[in-house]
Amino acid sequence: MPERIEWRHDAGTGTTPYSPRFADRYRSESGGLDQAQEVFLAGCGLPAAWHCRPQWCVLETGFGLGLNFLVTWLAWRSDPHRPRLLHFVSTEAYPAGADDIVRAALAHPQLTGLAVQLAADLYGLLPGVHRFAFEDGQVLLTLCIGDAKAMLRQQRVSADSVYLDGFSPAKNPDIWDVHTFKAVARCCSRGARVASWTVSRQVRDALAEAGFVVDKTPGVPPKRDNLQGVYNPAWEPKKPPHTAAVARPVAASACLVIGAGLAGAAVAASLARRGWRVLVLDLASTPASGASALPAGLLAPHYSPDDSPLSRLCRSGVRMALQQAERLLKAGDDWQLTGSLQRSADKEPAAMAATDPKGTASFRHPENWAGFEGEAADWVKRSTAEQMRDAGVEATGDSLYFPRSGWVKPASLVTAWLHTPGVTWRGRCRVARLAPGSRGWQALDDNGTVIAEAPLVVLATAFDSLRLAEGLAPLSLQAIRGQVSFGLHADAGDNVVDALPPLPLNGSGSLIPAVPLESGMAWLAGATYQRNVTTPVVTRQDHQDNLRRLQALHPAAAAGLVAGFEADRVAGWSGVRCATPTRMPLVGRLATHAAGEVWISTGMGSRGLTLSALCGELLAAQLHGEPLPIELSLANSLNPVG
Repeated sequence: MPERIEWRHDAGTGTTPYSPRFADRYRSESGGLDQAQEVFLAGCGLPAAWHCRPQWCVLETGFGLGLNFLVTWLAWRSDPHRPRLLHFVSTEAYPAGADDIVRAALAHPQLTGLAVQLAADLYGLLPGVHRFAFEDGQVLLTLCIGDAKAMLRQQRVSADSVYLDGFSPAKNPDIWDVHTFKAVARCCSRGARVASWTVSRQVRDALAEAGFVVDKTPGVPPKRDNLQGVYNPAWEPKKPPHTAAVARPVAASACLVIGAGLAGAAVAASLARRGWRVLVLDLASTPASGASALPAGLLAPHYSPDDSPLSRLCRSGVRMALQQAERLLKAGDDWQLTGSLQRSADKEPAAMAATDPKGTASFRHPENWAGFEGEAADWVKRSTAEQMRDAGVEATGDSLYFPRSGWVKPASLVTAWLHTPGVTWRGRCRVARLAPGSRGWQALDDNGTVIAEAPLVVLATAFDSLRLAEGLAPLSLQAIRGQVSFGLHADAGDNVVDALPPLPLNGSGSLIPAVPLESGMAWLAGATYQRNVTTPVVTRQDHQDNLRRLQALHPAAAAGLVAGFEADRVAGWSGVRCATPTRMPLVGRLATHAAGEVWISTGMGSRGLTLSALCGELLAAQLHGEPLPIELSLANSLNPVG
């Protein structure tokens, strides 16, 4: 649950937020705005210090009610010489609720609109790293929920400015101790400026021990002094260990992305927002012609009782995908946040349950659902008897409801990403191989002719990445052919349409009951899984397999649609997914050469909608040495070269 905050009425300042946990107020007696502007922003020399820089990174201890972030965001927005990208990384052990975030900003009209935007995304703040994007992806908030020391070990940050904030050292000593400051120091560039409202002797001594040189400066009344300083240790700091997520930052220039599906388009958009000139090459004559040509897909989190790495990765992916859909797509036409029901597979045919590669065993343990409350309930909760009844299926005690779920048309998202300024798309280009050239890596056709050349190449060609990566790095990828069955409501009849559920179902396959296609409102059901098959053909047998899945998932809908299946009046789509043995995608650098670098983003299986935006941002963050959108350990697990 969000942290409990008491709003007290003080004679001098009006309503003041107060923490019962720490028996301390959230902001100074003079109000939070002066403190944020004078102590932190001006104390770090902002906005002048970021003048015309490509990026700037602020690190904060203690997000609180978000006022420092809002003030910094406003300063960035108001500055004609602002950096292209503003990163704001903040830790918070006890996050406040969205309503309190907005209430704290109401006294400052210039911040209220920004606070409302921030609050709209502040759901499901489970322990871990959460990424929020504003201003078309140019203002990035990375909120690390948990103990500051532990969370900073799960980040890779090179901070330019540091805001040391939090409840007073007497009330919350852990966030002001030398161990926290050493963790902060590991995330600082030499020369990073630091600012705080406390000048406690123990704080100054701990900062000095961590390598900061600090001084007292005139304070913001009623405080006499503030603290300002710089990270400038007398020793050479130890370099972080070499990991996949720690890469030498690369300056933006020209880039080739091979593959115009979800993965490639997401990478192209992420790099273009950072100033790259991106050329996207694809074999097909139109974008999103491979597995991303699926008419519509289901975007949903992944649940596991132990909250596996895949579950945590998918949560981050869903959050980012929803942010992109809300910003770029038209609700009701291109996507819709509907929620979805995940049904147990206990009642499906035994043979199908044994071979279903999506796996549903983790949904069969109701004893693990005690934690489906508070912030977790924003992601997943036990479905109610009323929800099951409204969906037209038998109420069971082991079905789940995902509030942050819905359908998305992949082609619409791909098209929107490829329209990002700085991205150029070129079709009918078969890249036969890569070779180092004099001005970068060359993409060569079957005749050895150079199609294009750039110092950075990103492979996003699904299973075909295996061929293009030959000689660069060994990859373990598997082709999985899948087929979806679909049809129009008009062809099914009113009785059948009335039997369809009001929201998508998942479990034994999936059913999206209503998606607007060019030919009319449609239903979609599927999908099949055929390993090691690379030919995307539509077969009658796969239609029958989808019907059997639908009979287990929603018997009433299947009964109404069976005649169309049997008479071959059902349309089909088939595509080839690319998966890895771990079911986790591959994101990172494959090869470094004098000609430049080759990176990869692939292996998302049937979760391209869920993971593509996240993988694009992760690749860009690694490439530029930026704060990561997920935990460092999770990012390292996606390393394509081990």
